Amino acid sequence: MKKKWILLVMVLVVPAMLFSVSCAKKSVSTEPVVDTAAEEEAARQAELEKQRELERQRQLEEERLAAERAEQLRAEAEERERMLAKNSFLNENIYFAFDESTLDYQAQELLKQKAVWLQDNMDANVVIEGHCDERGTNAYNLALGERRAESVKMFLVNLGLSDSRMTIISYGEEKPVDMGHNEEAWAKNRRATFVLQ
Repeated sequence: MKKKWILLVMVLVVPAMLFSVSCAKKSVSTEPVVDTAAEEEAARQAELEKQRELERQRQLEEERLAAERAEQLRAEAEERERMLAKNSFLNENIYFAFDESTLDYQAQELLKQKAVWLQDNMDANVVIEGHCDERGTNAYNLALGERRAESVKMFLVNLGLSDSRMTIISYGEEKPVDMGHNEEAWAKNRRATFVLQ
């Protein structure tokens, strides 16, 4: 019986021991698997995004500079236009026929343009100067120059401008622009001029 027990133990225990040894967990040491391709792709994508952002920033800066330059050019053009309009207002004279203070069609059209400038420049006050040629007495020419300046002022007032913005003065024959003694010179001297106060 002892033998049976031994045999039984050997038949049951030995295979169980072998089985348990064979099923024992083996500890395997493994290094973590590094996916270098994925890391390289991620780094490449990050670099591309960085480059795209730099390009966006560069384009925004170029657009900002272009907008600033366009605004500067627009402001300079407006300033040139204002200066041209002002010079036109000051330098384009109203001319009169001999011994006349009435405004012809050309003078009226020019005064309409001057009225627009005065309406656009409400802070501007103007002196209207009346001038004559050398023919006639000093007293007569001073009176004629005053009538010419007054005629210009009244035309502008009738266009809606305040007479308080305009002053008249007559220089008669005292300030000729042409010193000649002929009709060409006299025609240039029969005029109304404008000076800003």
